[in-house]
Amino acid sequence: MTTVDQRHRTTPPAPRRRSRRDEILEIAVGLFASRGYHGVSMDDIGSAAGVTGPALYHHFAGKEAMLVAALIPVSESLLEGGKKRVARHPEDAKAALADLIDFHVEFALANPAVIALHLHELDRLPEDPRRQIRRLQRLYVEEWVAVLSRVRPELPAPEARVLAHAAFGLMNSTPFLGGEVDRVRRAALLRDATVHALIGH
Repeated sequence: MTTVDQRHRTTPPAPRRRSRRDEILEIAVGLFASRGYHGVSMDDIGSAAGVTGPALYHHFAGKEAMLVAALIPVSESLLEGGKKRVARHPEDAKAALADLIDFHVEFALANPAVIALHLHELDRLPEDPRRQIRRLQRLYVEEWVAVLSRVRPELPAPEARVLAHAAFGLMNSTPFLGGEVDRVRRAALLRDATVHALIGH
């Protein structure tokens, strides 16, 4: 019978526990997406989250701060995730494009409220965070344009950019989709539609 040297045993890290701030932000995003930014007050958010006004302001200075906290990290994670997926396939542009599509479809299905918030409320942000988000978005789009240009070298970059934005329109339709089709099938339909939009088959 063998024994395990305890000095060399490793324990997988426990998943990060969601903070109270994260929980409040998720509730606020859902309310903003369903009622509109101006249709939600801090009292509404506090009531839905089960916290009092002072406790709520301990986490966020106001609704505007919540909007910034919701949208900037999402834009950063999309850009970072997109770059990682492209980097997996340095010699295979079609595989890189398929990985990008999978990545964004999964994001869109998991975050319909964030997408709705971005579509309808981004212009309510102050200029500096709004410009930061727009810059991150442009960089993310360019990841797609670069890969699509490798898959379809006959396309000028401006035309590849048009197709990339059209693909985002398809994938970001999740806030408007009902539950009649299960999630796995919705993902497959969105992936197929995006492939057809980008490469035509």
